[in-house]
Order: sequence, then C-alpha cells, then structure tokens
Amino acid sequence: MKAEEILAEALRTLRAGGTILYPTDTVWGLGCDATNPEAVARIFEIKHRADSKSLVLLASDLDMVAKYVKEIPAMAVDLVEVNDAPMTIIYPDAVSGAPGTPGDRWHLAWNTVAEDGSVGIRIPQMDWCKQLVFKLGRPVVSTSANISGEPTPGRYSEIDPAIKEAVDFVVPPSVDTQSTGKASQILKVGLRGEIEIIRK
Repeated sequence: MKAEEILAEALRTLRAGGTILYPTDTVWGLGCDATNPEAVARIFEIKHRADSKSLVLLASDLDMVAKYVKEIPAMAVDLVEVNDAPMTIIYPDAVSGAPGTPGDRWHLAWNTVAEDGSVGIRIPQMDWCKQLVFKLGRPVVSTSANISGEPTPGRYSEIDPAIKEAVDFVVPPSVDTQSTGKASQILKVGLRGEIEIIRK
C-alpha cells in the first residue's frame, strides 16, 4: 500500500469506530477515535486493562486541544512552543461526555479522562501522526501497544501477536520513520502555572 492509501484506510477505520495499531513519535500505539466511548472500551479490552485508568491522546495542534479542555494553562502553551522532544501534558478540566453518552465529536469519551477530570494530550512530532489526527478532525487515543502489565514494545517487531490480531487495522511498519522507541515525558500543568513531573 502507498502512504496515502495507508492513511486513508486508517481514517476509514477510525471513523467507523474501529481500532488501529500504529506508530507514533514515541512507541507503537493502540488507537481509536477519542470521542467514541465504545471504541475506547475496545482499547481497554485489547489491553486487558481497567477502564479506571486514563489514556494519552494525540491532538494535531493547540487549537484542537482547546476544543477539548475548558482552559489551556499559559504555561502549557509555553512548554509546547519550546519543546523539542515528545511531551505529554496533563490538562485540568477535560470537556467530556458522561458515562452512557453516545460519541460526539465535540467532547471526549468519558473513559479517556482521569477521575479528577484531567486528560493527557500530546501533539506528536511525527508527520504521519499529525496528518492522521488533523484529517480525522478530533483527538486519537494513543496508548502503548501491549497487554497491561507487560513491557512496552519500542518497535513493531516487539508487539505481541495477540495485539496485532485484535485490532481492526494494522498500519504497515514501513510508515514508522520517526519513532524514538521510548515513551514521552509527562508533565501535569495547573491553571496557575504549577508543574508536576509525572514521568521524565
């Protein structure tokens, strides 16, 4: 498949409520439309993970982030502008639907959000991922492609075959040209500029 055909198939899968296995700027991820609670639930099933844990999402830019959080802390804007390494920011007060609410492109699925109402979002430093999220028009779930409790696979060759078989579409490894093979740093940013380092 050509690159544009791969992107088109990934988008078709996401729009249909399906799940994908795809490369990001960090490690290979399991993804779905982050506004679709049924698709998100499927991600938790594939990982054998409790849905009480929040998920990292990918957004194409800060304009997209602004649609899904009630307020972007000024410090978060500064961090995004100067950052040159993969960085996930945990924002307070996500805009999400209540449990049982059907998917809506203008709010996040309830099961992507932490119990305190916060949500972790990264703007990927990988052209293919940015294009995927931008063309979908809403955030995409990006959780590591492993069974919960197992090591995070840095490369496609390390992914459990059961994961590859469980998703609706596997992006060919040839697309993986910019992954670091390492998880991103995670920072929690408050509205008054407070910063907590969750993962270096």
